[in-house]
Amino acid sequence: MANAFLTVDDVTRSFALPKGGQYVALKDIDLQIAEGEFISLIGHSGCGKSTLLNLMAGLDQANTGGILMDGRQVTDPGPDRMVVFQNYSLLPWQTVRQNIGLAVHNVMRQASEAERQERINASIELVGLAHAADKLPGELSGGMKQRVAIARALAIRPKLLLLDEPFGALDALTRGNLQQQLMQICQQAGVTTVMVTHSVDEALLLSDRVVCLTNGPAAGIGQIVTVNLPRPRQRLEVMEHPDYYKLRTELINFLQQQRRLKQRRQSLTSATPAEPTPVPTTAGSAPRKVRIGYLPGLDVAPLAVGLERGFFSERQVQVIPVVFHRWQQMEEQLRAGELDLAITSASAPLALALGLHGQPAWPAITPMTVTRNGNAICLARRFRDLNIDSLTTLAERLKGREWPLRLAIGQRGSMQDLLLRHWLASGGIDPDRDVEFLTLSPLAMQAALLAGEIDGFIAGRYRVAKAVEAGLADVLATDLDIWSNHPEKVLTCHEGWAAEHESLLLDVCSGLIRGGQICEDGGQHDYLVGLLSRPQWLGTDSALALQRQFDLGTGPASGRRLPLNRYHSDRAHVANGAEGAWILTQCSRWGWTPFPSNRLELLGQVYRNDLCNAALEQAGLPALRPERQPIPLACGLAFDQDNPIAYLQQLPFNRGTAEAVVPVPSGQTNRPLAVH
Repeated sequence: MANAFLTVDDVTRSFALPKGGQYVALKDIDLQIAEGEFISLIGHSGCGKSTLLNLMAGLDQANTGGILMDGRQVTDPGPDRMVVFQNYSLLPWQTVRQNIGLAVHNVMRQASEAERQERINASIELVGLAHAADKLPGELSGGMKQRVAIARALAIRPKLLLLDEPFGALDALTRGNLQQQLMQICQQAGVTTVMVTHSVDEALLLSDRVVCLTNGPAAGIGQIVTVNLPRPRQRLEVMEHPDYYKLRTELINFLQQQRRLKQRRQSLTSATPAEPTPVPTTAGSAPRKVRIGYLPGLDVAPLAVGLERGFFSERQVQVIPVVFHRWQQMEEQLRAGELDLAITSASAPLALALGLHGQPAWPAITPMTVTRNGNAICLARRFRDLNIDSLTTLAERLKGREWPLRLAIGQRGSMQDLLLRHWLASGGIDPDRDVEFLTLSPLAMQAALLAGEIDGFIAGRYRVAKAVEAGLADVLATDLDIWSNHPEKVLTCHEGWAAEHESLLLDVCSGLIRGGQICEDGGQHDYLVGLLSRPQWLGTDSALALQRQFDLGTGPASGRRLPLNRYHSDRAHVANGAEGAWILTQCSRWGWTPFPSNRLELLGQVYRNDLCNAALEQAGLPALRPERQPIPLACGLAFDQDNPIAYLQQLPFNRGTAEAVVPVPSGQTNRPLAVH
């Protein structure tokens, strides 16, 4: 938000526990508020709403991050910020006039007595209490007391008004009347307002935006709902607005999904005995074994480095890599419990959890992203004669063609499939009408291209580079032309296995993270080429493509290089639910599943950035937070995680169905959970 009036920048607040340790109330809070905006904070008890309000007021300080108001850091309380509490906080021996005067006389010390009295009287008139100006608080109703507290706060002309459940103790009729008055007062005063509330209806009536906080501990912002109801607002008119109940349902769904997520985590914890803390490695101790599935490709580099450098063995973990040549075969063994973990496509955890493509739903989670970027779309060299050198020329040539373009993908619904479809559709090519998709093992794609069985394929840069080196293909686009820094491969496992073997999972994740650091070190290129060229990884025939760093040769993309895989930098490891929300829009777009109305529950189950941060800490690295900014895509249409339906409705060739509640598979299954 340009020129934000109030900025909450990466705020984390924790408290020391009496018996040692820390309770993290808020974690990685980012929020920008415009001048004059009315914001409500909602969430279940214990989610840190009041803590965040106290930080804004300067009554408390964050452990990390900070708050800026009007360009200045908030470090202590000040008259530019006033708080109205639920319990009124009036002095019982002072009249209405005297209670308001306490603030005015303290702040306006340089003003004359006449000026101060004028300010007090104006504030009393503002809240309609002129008839009770000389009464004591004991002579007032609850609603009148709260109006006095609001008048006292507004009397000193604060820039920011902070309301901590100001109407929570009032009866329904008084509450409704005071809400209406508060709207009028805030609009008249033009004051920026942040209010904590447990009432969805109150939030919708008063707010421009509603900030929804996730469950504590370590609560964060789960969703921000924009309330585009016209102002000025009247309660009955608001309730009759066609968007009111849609917004209300969205907020209630958020709260219900948070409750279910909390219950799910509690049930997994109670049903799973705590894993003993691993003892230090000794010469006679037996390592814990874990089987990890993978397909050959550059995405396996962090695993290869972790094994070579002993990052797993030093944690007393014996990692057993299991190679596959088809994604479906690897996922079948993961489902069956023959594998503990797998390095899968970034879309696989959601596809498994949703039960897409005819498979039963399976409670998958991902604790970390292994790699980002690294894909390319190539066409057979024979297409060069048709002067096809871009998406535009490809679309033009397809218009007069009587048979579909034959493109190979490694797995239906994979991240590569979604990127390819999105790219084609952005150029006016209907993937379901103009293209025939063939699912092939990545190992078979080059041979199929040579035999003329396919016209092109999308794959990782290693596979594409080999086809370019062999003179079979030209690169038409890379994933930088679609979505730069997209998640490509993630670590995937069963939710129940993760709960039962959390310390083992963290040991594996921290080893992969440390391996990723080395993979992204430019000085390690020759070392990586030698390591990955070994027979157990990519094989000796890969050395040429790896050594040349995948120059694209003399084709349409001459002078460019295939995008590098991102292994560590720029938040590469984050398990980001916002990216998962984009994947959900694409699965709905192509008619594979209704868009889940309970997406936050589903994403909260699948994307476990809490585990990623624990692994980062174990690796000696700072925690990472998913960013809330819209995701920019090269097609020009940015993706806003808080409004995925609006994004989905703008996409061409949208075959999505109506929103539906998608059952989230239980983590308590009969799957074998024992470590191999």
